[in-house]
Amino acid sequence: MVDRVVRSQCQFAGYLTTGASRRSFTYPSYSIVDLSKYTMAGSPAEPIDELEKGAAVEELSQMASSTKEISVEEIDPVAEARLLRKLDWIIMPMFTAIYVCNFIDRTSIGNARVAGLETDLGMEGFQLNYALTIFYVCYMLSDIPSNLLLKRFGSKWLAFLVVGFGVISMGSAFLTSYTGLIISRVFLGLMEGGTLSALVYIISRYYRRHEVVVRVGIFFGLGPSVSGAFGGLLASGLLKVADMGRVKTWRKIFLVEGRSIFLRIITTIFGIILFFIVPEDPSKSKLLTEAERKLAIARIEADQVVKNQGKKEETTWRLVYRSFSFITVACTFGFIIINMSFQGLSLFLPSVIRSLGNYTTVEVQLRTVPPYLVSALWAVGNAWISARIRRRWLPLLWNTLFGVIGYAISISTQNAHARYAACFLIIIAGAVVGPMWVIWGTDNAAPDTMRAVVSGAIPGVGAIGAVMAVWTYVPTDAPHYRRGNLGNLSTMSFMTVLIVIIALYIRNENQKRERGERDGRLVGKTEKELQDLGYLHPQFRYQI
Repeated sequence: MVDRVVRSQCQFAGYLTTGASRRSFTYPSYSIVDLSKYTMAGSPAEPIDELEKGAAVEELSQMASSTKEISVEEIDPVAEARLLRKLDWIIMPMFTAIYVCNFIDRTSIGNARVAGLETDLGMEGFQLNYALTIFYVCYMLSDIPSNLLLKRFGSKWLAFLVVGFGVISMGSAFLTSYTGLIISRVFLGLMEGGTLSALVYIISRYYRRHEVVVRVGIFFGLGPSVSGAFGGLLASGLLKVADMGRVKTWRKIFLVEGRSIFLRIITTIFGIILFFIVPEDPSKSKLLTEAERKLAIARIEADQVVKNQGKKEETTWRLVYRSFSFITVACTFGFIIINMSFQGLSLFLPSVIRSLGNYTTVEVQLRTVPPYLVSALWAVGNAWISARIRRRWLPLLWNTLFGVIGYAISISTQNAHARYAACFLIIIAGAVVGPMWVIWGTDNAAPDTMRAVVSGAIPGVGAIGAVMAVWTYVPTDAPHYRRGNLGNLSTMSFMTVLIVIIALYIRNENQKRERGERDGRLVGKTEKELQDLGYLHPQFRYQI
């Protein structure tokens, strides 16, 4: 008697017969059942008796139970809440600190500029703009490859990036030439390019889709806001500190801000934390018990069309190519626009504020703090609201309108108080809209390879906006920067239209899937091909 392959189709049959259960569809699972120990009816041997029937049925029942889909209803809410709190305490403080320091490193050059960077390095004309452009080009080129390396090597790669950008930033205090500045910005861009996308990707491996928005909103929204406020406050204090040998004026900004990152984050202890405590997915976390690891995987599986017990699919060029869906491209374009607005003002905010009055260098640095503090509070509140209403397009829309109003004020009046108020609106919009674009794109990407590519592609390709931002605030347009503000007003206005277009597309596509118009994609597919469908699977629902 040879073994017989038995196919369990109970869930698939339920999908065909019950339209309401379409969301709980999972793929048919295949298992091998040894029937050689049971006598087959109709064979020359004895007819199968009731005892043998019972044993066969029991084995099949156990097999079906072992491959049963884990649904949301089967997860203990008390244990889930306890696990969620534990994950938050492990991940969120660390990730927020990493991104705050990442952004301080990136924008400290703006504070250094008003403290004499250009004069000391003998820079003229657009040389600072060239240095900033080179940084963002390297940032852009490194993002997607960095995330694929993260998927391959795990948190070890993130630890390498964090150590790298901190050491390079601290070394910037000892620059003596424009060439040295260019070289440091090249390597800083390569190191920082993969950091944000790595943080977003790891977050998506630990939290469910509706939970991601709050977590990413906190560290992504707080990062620029807290770093902007802290960087300006620290810079104003550093300029009052006595010189330390060759380390004078702007050099103290690079050295002390860089050193604080080095001491607090880039130490060997912190590297060990990244290496061993926060791996790229919960199945390998040493801080979770075995039961917590299983629960963490079950939580993520509950959101997936394909149930793969937390295992990652093989990375292929086909999956990488298919990652660039309409939603990914649209979200990337939106990120380019907001990056052009927010990065431009972040880099040149001290220069813009200096144009508003006869302020000293220290007063300029201090006046950069309030807009970032307000945006930090709003970033957390907006993330909470978005999670509560489970919508992405509405928070995107109303925060984009804040930016539109801010730029309209900047263009329409020369009143210093009104223009300073406009800075608040623009910084608030940038601190919130940028993270929302990344969240929206990552929410609608599956399977894991596509999520890794998308979480890298949106901020990576979106760095084109930062390259453009460098040239929106040029010396020839000072002090009012009318052309830069007008360009940002136009692009932000267009972004409101883009948000509505994406929302309508998602609603239409989800309705087609509800009606079964995409079910033909399942025909003739192998199990591997069904798993690789990801967001194209008829049972996948886009997050609007």
